Amino acid sequence: MRLSGIVSSGLGRASIFMAQPHYQEQFLEILNEEAWPGTLNVKVVESDLSKFIAMREKSGIDTLGISDIVVEKAKNIDLSNVEFIRVRGFLREGKSFGGATAINCNIQTSNSDLIPSAILIPDLTRHVDVIEIISTKFLRERINVSDGDLVNIEIDV
Repeated sequence: MRLSGIVSSGLGRASIFMAQPHYQEQFLEILNEEAWPGTLNVKVVESDLSKFIAMREKSGIDTLGISDIVVEKAKNIDLSNVEFIRVRGFLREGKSFGGATAINCNIQTSNSDLIPSAILIPDLTRHVDVIEIISTKFLRERINVSDGDLVNIEIDV
């Protein structure tokens, strides 16, 4: 399954979460190496939004704010062969760090090789159409992208 999207800047807060040892231990199992302490945000192109919404729904994320047409389309997408990996949240010093769902993937541009990565779907997020990608590499540099560039995300099904 392929999803395409446009690279966009996030809030710059992912590094706080990504650097947490509890998460890094789990990312090590998912990526087979320590994850880069940040995410690449990719705004899903309209034609692929139903695929991402299907992934969010299977992860247990509400579809509030999503058009009924997209939600109905998402119900017809078969994700039975996609592995959804639970990332457990935790409490530290009275502060809650939420859980997420990860899906292994590869990311690339038209000019780059496929880079092993994972889609990270946080349990709590404001984004309904933005995919957060984690990788062992600093993706903006590795695949040479800036805000506004198109990327493709490949998921084995």
